Amino acid sequence: MGLSDEMLNSNNKVLIVEDCCKMIELQIASKSGVSGIALKAAFAALKGVKPGYIPDVVESLLPPCFTSLDPIWSEGMKQGEPVEYLIANSSQTADALLGVTDARIKNTKRQVVRGTYDKFRNSAKKHVEEAVPDLAKILGKYANN
Repeated sequence: MGLSDEMLNSNNKVLIVEDCCKMIELQIASKSGVSGIALKAAFAALKGVKPGYIPDVVESLLPPCFTSLDPIWSEGMKQGEPVEYLIANSSQTADALLGVTDARIKNTKRQVVRGTYDKFRNSAKKHVEEAVPDLAKILGKYANN
């Protein structure tokens, strides 16, 4: 059974979304300097699109993200440690996740969302790689539960 099957058939979807949103908030809060200030302002703008926008986006992105991570997770399962495998392969994991968001942004009608994504896309991989350990731990927490 792949990651997408485990997670998408889980009774924990609401908890997974909540944990992912908390992770995103913590990742954003941890950024410093000029780029951190810009990232925090951009995130605040996205949160202001409409109430519940971030959780809604996270929930809608979970299925394609899990599908995208399936091959990496499966390889980690073969090695006995899928969480550690995602972390050890954070560059590949980040590329898989960004492939999902890149495809999604093409269909976005909201200019504030598209503009914000385009502004930060060049530095996104670094930020996603930094978040992979926390994401992997969330996935490990709910896998096979």
